[in-house]
Amino acid sequence: MPGTTPAERDALNDLLQRTGARDEKAFASLYKATSARLFGVCMRMVGDRAEADDILQEAFVTVWRRAASFDPALASAFTWLVTVVRNKAIDRLRQRPAAPAADIDWEAIVDTEPGPATRAEAGEAHGRLRACLDELEAQQRRSIREAFFGGATYNELADRAKVPLGTMKSWIRRGLLQLRACLGT
Repeated sequence: MPGTTPAERDALNDLLQRTGARDEKAFASLYKATSARLFGVCMRMVGDRAEADDILQEAFVTVWRRAASFDPALASAFTWLVTVVRNKAIDRLRQRPAAPAADIDWEAIVDTEPGPATRAEAGEAHGRLRACLDELEAQQRRSIREAFFGGATYNELADRAKVPLGTMKSWIRRGLLQLRACLGT
């Protein structure tokens, strides 16, 4: 989680591994420790409180069922949880009736009132990520944000940018590699 210490990350990893072993108390503790931040991810992606609640519930059902597949050597517990939530939100967004794609200028959106999720992201890790994102080219940065925070698919991004699908995939892949190098992961 953004702003957590290695000990806190290890504790979350342990809770998720114990959840994989069907430890209900660990699952309850994992929910308590992460649900507010994960709800923020849902809200950012779908923009509707009731729908975000539903997605979060579906995500935690999936967590209970699939926690045994978590491998701390591949990702932290929080990263694994965000991936589950993000995938559930994307599935939900894909079920919505097709609407004309709005050309959103993600750089111009400013949150004037920080909510719980915004405050949670204000930690050291978020600052490092923001600095690394700022080092990317504008199109890469915009595409990565729309894909990972807006739930846009490669096809949608390619259509919006009016570039071939392969080009969009390359932009995002190179951007993610640059982020990884910058973050030292």
